[in-house]
Amino acid sequence: MPNDSNRPDTAVITSAPAEPQRSNLSAHFSLVTVQALFGSLPVIAKIVLTQMSPVALVGFRIGITAVILFIFQLLRRRIFLQHRADYLCLAVLSIFGITLNQLLFIGGLSLTKAVNTSLLAVTIPIFTLGVGALAGRESVSGRKIFGIVLAAAGVLILIDPRKASFSSETTIGDLLIVLNSLSYSIYVAFSKEVITRNGAFRSMMWVFIFAAAVCVPLGLWSFNSSGPATVTGTTWLLVIYIAVGATAATYLLNAFALSRLNASIVAVYIYLQPIIGFVLAAAVLREGISFTFLAAAALVFAGVYLTTRRSTPPEHLPAS
Repeated sequence: MPNDSNRPDTAVITSAPAEPQRSNLSAHFSLVTVQALFGSLPVIAKIVLTQMSPVALVGFRIGITAVILFIFQLLRRRIFLQHRADYLCLAVLSIFGITLNQLLFIGGLSLTKAVNTSLLAVTIPIFTLGVGALAGRESVSGRKIFGIVLAAAGVLILIDPRKASFSSETTIGDLLIVLNSLSYSIYVAFSKEVITRNGAFRSMMWVFIFAAAVCVPLGLWSFNSSGPATVTGTTWLLVIYIAVGATAATYLLNAFALSRLNASIVAVYIYLQPIIGFVLAAAVLREGISFTFLAAAALVFAGVYLTTRRSTPPEHLPAS
């Protein structure tokens, strides 16, 4: 069988009238799945961090994900990029989207409270729209701004900022989470073009390989220094879940959606995380759903709808 690793990805044929709707729905469904998986990350990571340093967790998380994505692409015989310049582009993107993003998030999570992390995550869509607009990659409309503000208001009502504790004890952690949001926003705003050229899966493989070259050595050094004997089998299973579910799957699905939707639309879906978290709490822990939750959910969904509503058909771009 011929090797098609260097063969250009073919765009989806757009002549069929039903294809635009399918591509659009699959991208939005992917983003909902991403937020469901991401929503479990803070709690699980907090458990792992009781036995493992933040740098070690990032190293294992990125390393395992890089191996998974490489094997996945090797089986599909789609390894190499079409343009040499894209290797440098993805290497730079890996710094903002993976290396800095993960180190800042895990480090910040270990130094602040979970509610602070949820509250500060509201800045990601705002940063993404701002960075994209300044770079000329995003069109800013009144509807889009209003949608982001509306969804942010819903999140603020849901998590109640009064529960946050922005004290001197959490200042460093809070700052790291804000920088994490800015770093991820830069990645989202600038990654669409190269992902479109090379496909979501192939692009993500190289992004994680470049990030692993930095994070894995640092993680192993930190792990050996902190005492590996203290890590239990349950914690290792949680690390694997973080790598497979909350990292490999989420970044692949996010890149797939980014190849079909605007960056600001992809970013605004983060507002669904607390909604999904509350629904899971009600279903699994039998926690009640209040009127406040329903009002907040209505604002979030209305904001997401306004931000994601398109007046023109979506583009059809390669996903592999």
